Amino acid sequence: MREAEKTAMDRGTSEWELMQRAGTNAAQWVMRMAAGRPVTVLCGPGNNGGDGYVIADVLSRAGYEVDVIAPVEPKSETARKARSAFQGKVTRDGALRTGVAVDCLFGYGLDREVEEPFSKILEKLAASPCYKIAIDVPSAVQSDAARVLGPLPRYDLTLALGAWKQAHFLMPAMAAMGEKRLVTIGLQFEDVSSTVSAAPTITSPKPDAHKYNRGLLAIAAGAMPGAPLLAAEAAMPAGAGYVKLFSDHSHPDAPAELVIEQGSLADVLSDGRISALLIGPGLGRDDAARERLAKVLESGKPAVLDADGLHLLDPELLAMADAKTLCVTPHEGELAKLCETFGVTAESKLDRARALADVTGLTVLAKGPDTVLAHDGMTSFFPRGSSWLSVAGSGDVQAGILGSRLATHGDPRRAAEESVWLHHEAARLASPAFSAGELAHAVKPAMASFL
Repeated sequence: MREAEKTAMDRGTSEWELMQRAGTNAAQWVMRMAAGRPVTVLCGPGNNGGDGYVIADVLSRAGYEVDVIAPVEPKSETARKARSAFQGKVTRDGALRTGVAVDCLFGYGLDREVEEPFSKILEKLAASPCYKIAIDVPSAVQSDAARVLGPLPRYDLTLALGAWKQAHFLMPAMAAMGEKRLVTIGLQFEDVSSTVSAAPTITSPKPDAHKYNRGLLAIAAGAMPGAPLLAAEAAMPAGAGYVKLFSDHSHPDAPAELVIEQGSLADVLSDGRISALLIGPGLGRDDAARERLAKVLESGKPAVLDADGLHLLDPELLAMADAKTLCVTPHEGELAKLCETFGVTAESKLDRARALADVTGLTVLAKGPDTVLAHDGMTSFFPRGSSWLSVAGSGDVQAGILGSRLATHGDPRRAAEESVWLHHEAARLASPAFSAGELAHAVKPAMASFL
């Protein structure tokens, strides 16, 4: 944002013009949500506060009853200009009306704890029943790392100015932001290393398709039978033309259309028609499991490594494969284990995922309520999925989806993104309080959402 704003000003756009765009465009959203109710705007000392004065001015001119609370005077020249342009009353303190409150205390530059009098205002805002709107990011949130630096109300709407910030898609901050909308202000962004994942378009099989050229996914099971079977059931409707389960267990409850093969893993992996592999769910962590993982990596096939496979993976095993063809899918604990194994030291989940991808060359899908995808120097963020996904077996379902998509086209990054969107959509369609099996059965209608 700083670079884009500087570039715009170097090309002749004034800071005042940028503030006018931000405040005016945000005010349209505020009016939409207020629907005639009184509005209180909370203004801080910087340019975020200046945006607030512009919002208040636009609302006042549109006939809204507007109160502005500003504990201190504006400090920047542009914010002082916005304060002067607003003809309404400004108070240092006051009660919040029960209509709409707009938080413009601090913007994306916050880097220290919020202190009085601003902390008191945020506490008052948190206790109020009014409809709460945060401008850019909530005023207690550090925008890059999503750290919470003061009282954090639960907002109903957050309006990102100019561009999304990392905090909009990272916990714990994102949980307090409510609905999120992007307010464009005419900035241009070049050489970005982060992006918000867009919903994928999944194409139907070609007219001359058959089960093998649509992709054959092989799932290598291990000590426990349930997890790989669940992954297979999710994989079958996710696009691959053929799903095989390599397992020495008896699976009397397996669907009839799932092919299960037993015997030497090396022998079954020699099938040249295999497009991609999945290993990890139910694998175990003993020597036999490590040997199975080694055989998968030695095969040279694109692969998804999940669950137990992430606890076994180390530099020696990784050297057997081309890391660029592999996608790992760690949750928080597994990510910490991988970072320990590969000598990565970083504080946040985001930094650990990025560093792990840089050190290893792997595609890293760091799962959770704030899923992050790190691949080849790029980071992708995702809209938040249903909290009902926090159920045992949910990760096995996503691993199956990812493996199926990887078998379909062979691109680890693309497959990872598609798996997140399909996983989230399946959760929406499965309705609340689903089991992992019900989630797997919802993958088929989820696919229809992206065709």
